[in-house]
Amino acid sequence: MEIKNTFFKKYWLPSILFAVAFILPLVITQFWIHVFTEILILGLFAIAFNLIFGYMGQLSFGQAAYYGIGAYTTGLLMVKANWPFLTTIPISMITAGLGALILGCFCVRLRGIYFAILTMAFGQLVYFIIFQWYSFTGGDNGLQGINPPPWLFGATPYYYFTLIIVTIASIIIYAITESPFGYTMRAIRDNTERTEFIGINVYRYMLINFVISGMFCGLAGALWGPFNRSVAPDLCSWQHSGHPVFMAVMGGPHHFLGPMIGSVIFTFLNAFVTGFTEYWPLVSGIIIIIVVMFMPGGVFGIIKQKGYLSKKQAVNNTTNGVGH
Repeated sequence: MEIKNTFFKKYWLPSILFAVAFILPLVITQFWIHVFTEILILGLFAIAFNLIFGYMGQLSFGQAAYYGIGAYTTGLLMVKANWPFLTTIPISMITAGLGALILGCFCVRLRGIYFAILTMAFGQLVYFIIFQWYSFTGGDNGLQGINPPPWLFGATPYYYFTLIIVTIASIIIYAITESPFGYTMRAIRDNTERTEFIGINVYRYMLINFVISGMFCGLAGALWGPFNRSVAPDLCSWQHSGHPVFMAVMGGPHHFLGPMIGSVIFTFLNAFVTGFTEYWPLVSGIIIIIVVMFMPGGVFGIIKQKGYLSKKQAVNNTTNGVGH
């Protein structure tokens, strides 16, 4: 009985969210199906980013580079090589992972603000390569005509396909965070020097985590291209790298589902604010300042304070800030 109660306390929220997500297309219009598909894709992007932010304790402003690499890999293979969509997905993850491996070798040598600046610099490098390479990427015109296969062409089929992929990816990422590797990343986040002193190769663990994050960012990008029917260099820009930062901070970086909840808030807030003013970045910046000052744990920080999370979750996701 105790095992069942523990299981219920731990998984009741993701179970409810999946059930709601599964029945949504039955009760909403096609426009909102598109909106929730975008929420799922951006939510996966934010969860992948949070492997670095919430679990490794470093702030990256360059994860959009791997998101864009995944999107462009899928787009180029589908448009120029006429590859089937399903076969492009693992290739996009591998390509994004290779990019994260090459750039991560330099980034994970640094910590704090230096890590953030270098990730942003490398992200902009990828952006300018894609922006300038007209003969291959289309430059600032982007790639058009990235159409999904006929069985995924409608809004509802693509939504369910995205829901399945995002759910599987989230389960895999969650398993990683709950493994000994995940707890080692928490140790690195909380005290890097002490973790090194006990004999753990911090550089290697951080690099592996960086590559895993890049691969799942690439997966999110691979889903975005056929959904949007096109990709553009802006997907790789540092401004786009700020989106998962906003989502993780808003939802709560120290709870696994925090970035996904942040994606819901971000997408709806974006749609609402842009209907009244063009100064969306100013509004989002003000909101982040308010959250950091008065809600350092995000939405899930408040939920934890109210006692709605299980005791084990509260222990695993302690600390209001990232690192010490």
